[in-house]
Amino acid sequence: MSHDSQKSNINTTRNIGIIAHIDAGKTTTTERMLYYSGYIRRIGNVDDGSTVTDFLPAERARGITIQSAAVTFHWPPVGEDTYAKENGPRSHISHTINLIDTPGHADFTFEVLRSLRILDGAICILDGVAGVEAQTEKVWAQANKYSIPRIAFVNKLDRDGAAFGRTVKEIGSRLRGWPAVCQIPWWEGGTGHFTGVGDAISLCALKWREGSDGKSIMHFTLEELVQEDPTLRSELIKARAALVEVLCEYDEYLLEMWLECNDDSLAISADAIRDSLRRCVIDGSGKLIPVFAGASFRNIGVQPLLDAVNDLLPNPLDRPDAEVSLGTLSGRLSDLLDGKMAINTAQPRNLIKKIFTPKSLISHLEACALAFKVVNDAKRGVLVYVRVYSGAINRNAPLWNTNLHVTERAQRLLQMYASDAVEIWSIPAGQIGVIAGLKHARTGDTLISYTGGNPKNGPPPPLNTLQLRPIDVPPAVFFVAIEPHSLSEEKNVLDILQILLREDPSLHFNIDEDSGQMLLSGMGELHLEIARDRLVNDFKAKATMGNIEISYRESVLSETSPHRVLFDKEVAGKKGKAACEATARLLDEMQIESNYIAFHEGNAITTHILTSANDDGLEGGPSLFSELPISTIRTALINGAIAALARGPRRAFPLHSTHILLKFDPSTDIFGSDTSPTALSSAARLAVQAALREAFELNNICLMEPVMNVVISCDESSLGSIIHDLSSARGGHVLSLDNDSNTETTASELVPIDPKRIYVPPDPFESSSGALSSGPGLQQIDIAFDIHDEPIKPMPAADKSLYIGLRKPAHGKVGEDGEDREDGYNEARIRQKKAKALDDRRGFDRIASGVTRRFTYKDFKDYRRESI
Repeated sequence: MSHDSQKSNINTTRNIGIIAHIDAGKTTTTERMLYYSGYIRRIGNVDDGSTVTDFLPAERARGITIQSAAVTFHWPPVGEDTYAKENGPRSHISHTINLIDTPGHADFTFEVLRSLRILDGAICILDGVAGVEAQTEKVWAQANKYSIPRIAFVNKLDRDGAAFGRTVKEIGSRLRGWPAVCQIPWWEGGTGHFTGVGDAISLCALKWREGSDGKSIMHFTLEELVQEDPTLRSELIKARAALVEVLCEYDEYLLEMWLECNDDSLAISADAIRDSLRRCVIDGSGKLIPVFAGASFRNIGVQPLLDAVNDLLPNPLDRPDAEVSLGTLSGRLSDLLDGKMAINTAQPRNLIKKIFTPKSLISHLEACALAFKVVNDAKRGVLVYVRVYSGAINRNAPLWNTNLHVTERAQRLLQMYASDAVEIWSIPAGQIGVIAGLKHARTGDTLISYTGGNPKNGPPPPLNTLQLRPIDVPPAVFFVAIEPHSLSEEKNVLDILQILLREDPSLHFNIDEDSGQMLLSGMGELHLEIARDRLVNDFKAKATMGNIEISYRESVLSETSPHRVLFDKEVAGKKGKAACEATARLLDEMQIESNYIAFHEGNAITTHILTSANDDGLEGGPSLFSELPISTIRTALINGAIAALARGPRRAFPLHSTHILLKFDPSTDIFGSDTSPTALSSAARLAVQAALREAFELNNICLMEPVMNVVISCDESSLGSIIHDLSSARGGHVLSLDNDSNTETTASELVPIDPKRIYVPPDPFESSSGALSSGPGLQQIDIAFDIHDEPIKPMPAADKSLYIGLRKPAHGKVGEDGEDREDGYNEARIRQKKAKALDDRRGFDRIASGVTRRFTYKDFKDYRRESI
């Protein structure tokens, strides 16, 4: 393939994704796109489980998208004329569209994250009835993180209660981007059912016959609308004027053209408006959002949406070049290929066989790609989805994994069509494809094809460390235990879990040190339920999934008296003798003064070694004996204390929030050559255990029970009912009300938009109670459960974030009313992140003598402390 033809193919390529809240119509819209492009001959239905992209049995049974599906098609169809030929130069040129249909449920947010990482554009679909929902804001924030150019599609306008105007205003107030209304709904007779759209760009109206498959579209110009629908014509002229005014605020080129036309918005050509929209959208800032209308289930508005993909969204060359790193050096991939990065080609002398200059080193780089997804297919084996950023990956080419430093061969290359695949010979730059048969590649790995390199050692340094920007994996928030039915089945379960974890890095697996349970963690209950179904049904593992066992902790409530213990015993056939003095007390960081302190598992260990006046006792100072430097003595004492803190005197649970003070006097505690590090550790362990036994006998040992933190996001209208529900049913206590500070989007940097300034066409069915009543910058409120030191105080109503202390049951379970409330039908639009006993943001309070305190510690495992 020549360079010109390859560049032409990239110019007509669109790598896009569909993002939205659950049940907004993503899969339904994708199905119509495939039908109108000629990829399928009949339209599938989500409810019937017959769609192309929802092909997993679990997806068809539940009616939701669980994993992202990639499909490639052409729009307009190759060799076919479409009504859009006259609308613009890009619309009537057939484009290759690589489409990824992403899940909408919050439990599968990692599928959206890794898809956005390699996309060039996105369509955000909104439910015309529900408007901007919780997960809509979440995926919009994720798209802002990667600066993905986006357009919005207001779907389901055929349903009762649909309000296009209210949804557009919510786009401005909650997504903080200015809505550029490119299409307005066409209601039959102005108040009837939804029949088509008015195109403010081309100044025409498109009407679909009710009950048809949507391929036949009636086209009306402004002149024809005088007889067909004069009301729509007048509103369409208003929409064009509002669209031009919005674009003039962001695009100087269109502003100059508008001034040349004497402020006549109708005199500006449709191509000029499309080019202006493209310039405003292509940077991915989200400051301006083109809005389109339709009803995918009724086959209305999908073809104009595909035209907008070709006209407004970028090709791979329009996007900023990929970020790369070479060790400590970072830059753009194009700078590396052009020789603008100052790379160091020096190599160890024992490896030098050929001298490489930076230019010759880069000239051998044939391809660079990012693996963004791994799927274990029952028929085809392991499939690795890749996005190629430079060059082309050819069949049977050796690929060097710069993360794992292994070479694998691309034996088969595939172009995926959801669950179907077609073998291809190469994957060129800008395209998305699949490599079959890679044994080691994981999500986020960088794969490069390099000629002339050693297959074992890979490319010469530093090219063997070349890495594209990785994919961030969110932390787990939900935990379950996996119990194999027998010991013989345990290894099989572990092997299957490794397969699942390779496919989905948002799943995490570990073995609890305290209980010995196999713990699987993920993004939510549904996420882990799907993992269990795959474990049991697909891989036939004999295991069950249940609740995790809670590990309690013990702690000291008050300071003990000093306990000096002499250790005199043979250790490994050698006589050992040493002494040490220990005191245990409650950990209070304000009282820690010594420089010789070690922190371990939430405990503090202070060592005080008495030295002579000429010896300051610092690390590296004079040794007491040639065999026992002070650093060795201190390490041995700390190890002994750690061993004693591993089992408490009350229930043999590990100690926590305990401060151990070890006092060591060399003049009385060292016994010549009999004193060894092992003897010192044993003496410290016995001394600490003696101090803990005294605390237990005096009833000064308490048990600590795990608690959890919960973050809930809701709108202001639902705040009162949620507070009442949590405080009455779960015993929560409101401690503060604050602004949300955990927003992961750059949208907060955009200027808040007053919904009253946004142009919207009149909604014939919108009630006055459903209108947007809030001012600019409407945001959801974050409710966080937390324990705090200060007394409970009433907070002003203007604050935006609510912190609640929630007492967790001793068995570690959460009641039904504490379960995740996020679903597609939740009017309050609550986003609840919940964590069970192992959440890394937990806190605990101590209830003793009527005082409530908060504690945090190094590994962020927090526990409630109760006197027993």
